Amino acid sequence: MLLPEPRIYRDVSLEEAILKRRSIREYSEEPLRLEDLSQILWAAQGITDPSRMFRAAPSAGATYPLEVYLVVKEVVDLEPGVYRYIPANHSLQVIKEGDYSYHLYRACLNQRWVLDAKANIVITAVYERTTSVYGERGIRYVHMEAGHAGQSIYLQSTALGIGTVAIGAFYDEYVEEVVGCEPGERALYVFPLGYIKE
Repeated sequence: MLLPEPRIYRDVSLEEAILKRRSIREYSEEPLRLEDLSQILWAAQGITDPSRMFRAAPSAGATYPLEVYLVVKEVVDLEPGVYRYIPANHSLQVIKEGDYSYHLYRACLNQRWVLDAKANIVITAVYERTTSVYGERGIRYVHMEAGHAGQSIYLQSTALGIGTVAIGAFYDEYVEEVVGCEPGERALYVFPLGYIKE
């Protein structure tokens, strides 16, 4: 399914987003809007130079080891399920149908904000895409890229009035099972998303 086109200009400056960026663990009951979710996915890994297929986050040698999944609980015009983000055409691919937020919550050591979120982004990595070029040093480059993508998620979320928090405490294999990882693909990050509670 194609996502709404990302918006390039908005009222919140980069400087303001940096100033206001915080880890937020309390969310309102309002469902996420698909256009806001689309914007966050684009900021994480969207295409910013179609002629060369460069993405929003820098990648060593443009090897792009990251995969971005979405575990949807309550998003307007999007059924609950697990989706993979496809940067090439800014779309979502259905991996599993149904609400898997409870399974992700359990995989994330029962951190309540994972369950309370209206959607969770899960970032995984296929290390071999980068290590095949850079050897063992590529492992470091993959982690650096995940950090770049994570900060973009934080800043774009802040600009949209959406709260998030970077989660690294989870059972790796359980998270990988929830999102349906391929062999050789490893979970790195989870980002719950929900509008900031007033």
